[in-house]
Amino acid sequence: MTAKALSQNPHRVTEDREKVLEVAIGREVRAFRKQQNMTVADLAKATGLSIGMLSKIENGNTSPSLTTLQTLAHVLSVPLTAFLRRFEETRSAVHTQSGRGVEMEREGTRAGHQYQLLGHIGSNASGVVVEPYLITLTETSDVFPTFQHEGIETIYMLEGEIGYRHGSDVYTLKPGDTLFFDADAPHGPELLVELPARYLSVISYPQAH
Repeated sequence: MTAKALSQNPHRVTEDREKVLEVAIGREVRAFRKQQNMTVADLAKATGLSIGMLSKIENGNTSPSLTTLQTLAHVLSVPLTAFLRRFEETRSAVHTQSGRGVEMEREGTRAGHQYQLLGHIGSNASGVVVEPYLITLTETSDVFPTFQHEGIETIYMLEGEIGYRHGSDVYTLKPGDTLFFDADAPHGPELLVELPARYLSVISYPQAH
């Protein structure tokens, strides 16, 4: 696989702290406008605000007055507080110490397959649920039927060697190997080559609304 420039900088700060409120309001104004199938010009005409001012508000480049927000709320048929929704959301972090993951019983597993859920954040601003597992296969492990579930899954091999099935293919996974796949296809460890085997499994899927 050849190197490819990333379109996002994972270390970039989204906004300066003093601009967070303006940006949050702007995002909500734009989202509600689009829900109404209105262009910026349509909203400008309905509110009496200039297109330039609305563009500044939606891009978080200006701090709108309370009167302006009341006008926007009236035209967009939303409560004034709706513009503050994203700003008020809490951002969570989960710290799980070594060996403290929650052991899970997953349908289809056999004796010796240990699943530890390393953390879980439910409803959040991203709209995505991510479940990270540490999976251990020991000498007593048995091969089990494949899983199928919604979302995208990433496996990172830590120890041992297994043959991991995805659809009609079986991939040999050794320490340092990664497998990234659509989890809706049948998948699961099929060949236990070198045990004990451990790998990280990170599953992401849209949160229910």
